[in-house]
Amino acid sequence: MSETLFEELKRYVGFSPEDERALVGLHPIVKSHFPRIARVFYDRILEHEGARQALEGGESQVGHLRGTLQVWMDQLLSGPWDEAYFELRCRIGRMHVRISLPQHYMFGAMNILRRELNALVDEAYLGQPDSLRVARAALGKILDLELAIMLHTYREDLLTQQARIERLSTFGQLVGSIGHELRNPLGVIETSLYILRGRPGAVDERTAKHLDRIGDQVSIANRIVTDLLDMIRDRPLQRQDVWLDEVWQEALKAVQRPESVTVHAEGLVSLPAVRGDAGQLRQVFVNLLENAVQALEETGGSVSLTASTPEPGVAELVLEDSGPGVSDSIRRRLFEPLMTTKARGIGLGLPLVRRILERHGGSIAYSPRDGAGARFVLRLPLTPVEDAHAPVPSAG
Repeated sequence: MSETLFEELKRYVGFSPEDERALVGLHPIVKSHFPRIARVFYDRILEHEGARQALEGGESQVGHLRGTLQVWMDQLLSGPWDEAYFELRCRIGRMHVRISLPQHYMFGAMNILRRELNALVDEAYLGQPDSLRVARAALGKILDLELAIMLHTYREDLLTQQARIERLSTFGQLVGSIGHELRNPLGVIETSLYILRGRPGAVDERTAKHLDRIGDQVSIANRIVTDLLDMIRDRPLQRQDVWLDEVWQEALKAVQRPESVTVHAEGLVSLPAVRGDAGQLRQVFVNLLENAVQALEETGGSVSLTASTPEPGVAELVLEDSGPGVSDSIRRRLFEPLMTTKARGIGLGLPLVRRILERHGGSIAYSPRDGAGARFVLRLPLTPVEDAHAPVPSAG
């Protein structure tokens, strides 16, 4: 059986069962110092502007991070150092990518922990040179392993992000060219339809029916072009105080649904206003509602939207439906342009939703629910933020 990456890393640094025993023995000695080390750690880290911008989210957020660090240190010294431990640590590296933490801050952060823990080791094993040597060696190896894991997953996810940006850039250039070219023939068709419909007595009932069908299809084509172009445009947000309950009601009017599909909302009325672009936020609700309704068209079912403020300054919206949900194989690519499982549609709704929310300083994630159905969790800041989206280069 081939060696796993974690096994290779442990072999490379010489992490052995003796080191595991040394860490387990060290754990009860230093555990009571974890709260103090966590305070020192974040006090030092937050002195640096770049790290503070990535990590700081108010006193409550810093307090949460200190608690998380204590759990991290507890696992660091108690193990077990197996593949589950490796996967858990990989998630930390991926989180660093998501919050755009500069890579070099990880080295400084690890050095703070190394210094604080080594000081405790020196004090605990004063006068015991053999135990001191073993404990220091084990601590150095496990911290080196932690750094190697973080850097590996950081690089892995960063490359994935860069590949996504490159795909979006190519997509933007292609869409910009094709979208503008399609507008011209669609405009000619619309003009011709208008002229034909306006000729008195020249259009019988059967012909009028076909002209209406052509008109409907032209409208669909125009909307697809508009969605494509919206994916690459950098239109400035028209910021104003937006009440999400009003935006939701407007979206409900725009989405047709059969009587077998019921929609319920809770908590929207009590939300404070959001500073954002009402038209674009309406598009977020429209796209999500259309997806949910289409998933329920054949069987019927329910769609619910629940709003809350889980922490100061943040609105959280959870949209759920009772449909079939999203398979595991699709989830990873759910927000990629042109990714769709529907018979109609070209896979632009969710990418556009994510783009709009990111431009508002928010986010969207798919969160599997127990049993059947899809669940999307949207987060929006209740205070103004700069338009910090990652633009897709436009071809015109």
